[in-house]
Amino acid sequence: MDIVADYGAKDRERLLNDAGIIRNKLKVNAAISNAARIREMRETHDGFANWLDAHHPLSKEDWIKLFKKTFRFTGGEITSSFLMGAGYLPGAHRESCPIFEKIRPYNPPWLNKA
Repeated sequence: MDIVADYGAKDRERLLNDAGIIRNKLKVNAAISNAARIREMRETHDGFANWLDAHHPLSKEDWIKLFKKTFRFTGGEITSSFLMGAGYLPGAHRESCPIFEKIRPYNPPWLNKA
């Protein structure tokens, strides 16, 4: 993350000429900017995980607003998928799902809404 956060003009140019990745200038710039934002969270919240915890619990709609305000090129789908995968939003597994009981001991944040 620190390496990406420090990317400059030459790195951007290299990425935009790399046929092995999606060469979208907005996405490349967003990845670099977002890495810098996460690095800043070390100073403000002692890390990205603590930043997430500081805002939990939020509704899905409020998380999306926060991510759009904080990061670049993050919409509802990517924010929701990330937060479900990270355990901040419910929905990845219903209580009837056999995986649900395997997840419960890890105490994902969405189980603790208050």
